[in-house]
Amino acid sequence: MADQKATNIIWHQSEVNQAAREELLKQKGVVIWFTGLSGSGKSTVANQVANDLHQLGKLTYVLDGDNIRHGLNKNLGFSPEDREENIRRIGEVAKLFVDAGVITTTAFISPYRKDRDKAREVLEDGRFIEVFVDCPLEVCENRDPKGLYKKARAGEIKGFTGIDAPYEAPEKAEIVINTNDLDLAASTQKVIDYLSDKGSLS
Repeated sequence: MADQKATNIIWHQSEVNQAAREELLKQKGVVIWFTGLSGSGKSTVANQVANDLHQLGKLTYVLDGDNIRHGLNKNLGFSPEDREENIRRIGEVAKLFVDAGVITTTAFISPYRKDRDKAREVLEDGRFIEVFVDCPLEVCENRDPKGLYKKARAGEIKGFTGIDAPYEAPEKAEIVINTNDLDLAASTQKVIDYLSDKGSLS
């Protein structure tokens, strides 16, 4: 879906590079890619991580699945092909944020392993941090904060992840958070501790 169509284009190198921006910000640009079922707590944890880092004086930005579909990806649906393009675009946007030195959190179901792997591949090693928000389907369905599982069970939504569309869990995520066992504070701290250990906050 994303074959190169533009011709006669040449990459323009900026006078101010990533290293200079990171020196200014005193942090390392990374993308923290939260993946998991609807209702698992991705957006909640991603936003809390961004908020806590902001309180520490770090520049952050949250790319949220629903928010992105209001603008950049409003022309995409939820077919496998559209989901692939959705994640491809987000991967490229996240790459730009990382190049700017921003600690970027994303909250997308991103159900297909190959699509997440492609998002990882556009970044340098260590810049893509996959966080599997591991929460049992029955717990997510009981939470159902947007009422989507109820609609999916009633047949009002087709191709809903976890019901009649697959979710491929990460095999080697950098961080695994079970939001059925950990509260928000502990879930958030687990991510921040990882960033600190890897030197992303200095």
